[in-house]
Amino acid sequence: MPLSPRVPEIGALELLLAVARLGSVGRAAAEIGVSQPTASARIKGMERQIGVALLERSPRGSRPTEAGRLVVEWARQVVEAAQALDAGIDALRERRDARLVVVASLTVAEYLMPGWLLALHATNPGTAVTLRTANSADVAGHVLAGDADLGFVEGPLPPAGLAGAVVAADRLVVVVAPDHPWARRRSPLSGAELSATPLVLREPGSGTREVLEMALAPYGGAAPPRLELASSTALKAAAMTGAGPVCLSELAVVEELATRRLVAVRLAEELDLRRPLRAVWPSGQRPTGPARDLLALTRRTAGTHQARMAQARTLPPRAARPTTGTGAAGGATGAAARSERPVLRTRPDRSRKS
Repeated sequence: MPLSPRVPEIGALELLLAVARLGSVGRAAAEIGVSQPTASARIKGMERQIGVALLERSPRGSRPTEAGRLVVEWARQVVEAAQALDAGIDALRERRDARLVVVASLTVAEYLMPGWLLALHATNPGTAVTLRTANSADVAGHVLAGDADLGFVEGPLPPAGLAGAVVAADRLVVVVAPDHPWARRRSPLSGAELSATPLVLREPGSGTREVLEMALAPYGGAAPPRLELASSTALKAAAMTGAGPVCLSELAVVEELATRRLVAVRLAEELDLRRPLRAVWPSGQRPTGPARDLLALTRRTAGTHQARMAQARTLPPRAARPTTGTGAAGGATGAAARSERPVLRTRPDRSRKS
């Protein structure tokens, strides 16, 4: 049942209580932080609203009338209840702001999220952040189930049931080892050639795999993969050991391209492998608290990210570091290759045929 229009607002009741306690409209106005004329106008407005006189005014000050004493007592209970409600809301907000659960696709989690979370910590040092990684399809499932406050996916459209905002842009590249025949190609690789070649790919459900398959759909779709692996680290290790051409995010191979441990294959202009990176949340809701702050931060840094990637494309190649042997670099690469197990099967690398 809605309240009667005769019920004053909380602020007016707080003013009435201050007048009853201090015995003066002027002193009550100073305590609350308004001018005396404003306080007097509020009291008179409340009297008109209720329909009875609440204060007796004299040169010695103001005191409640008989009816005013009743209203003061009722007002005290209302204001105390409102204060309890306010304290409870603050506690809920503090508990919400004390934790943030984010689930992100592997590309976003590995190459963008660390910088974003460091920046978030600078503005929200009291927030404990949990970052989980999954492919884009699983990210959507976690967000829809309420297991995460915010998700980040790769792909052309937000997953069903989720709203989203583009926070960065990325593109896929096809890379090979320096001794692969494609590394010496003079002509760009056509969509038909790429479609006919078994590649080393991410597992089904990843945003990288989805974008590639959409781009190759006009050419009959992607060939069955030569190898399926579950991370960018494993894909790069496979490419460097000569497993075959690999398609993965440009974000993941900046260092390897600069040092010539991998070579990007020039693609025909007909192949559009660009993709947006999105923050996602359940439709009909908006991120709040730390999730809202993180979303705002990613939007502010989007331009910086794009400028950094454009600069990386223009850097001259540096001397390549060893990728095999017993040294630190070779050991790290070998460990990465051993720690990632193929999901399915292998096929011959027909792209190496002369």
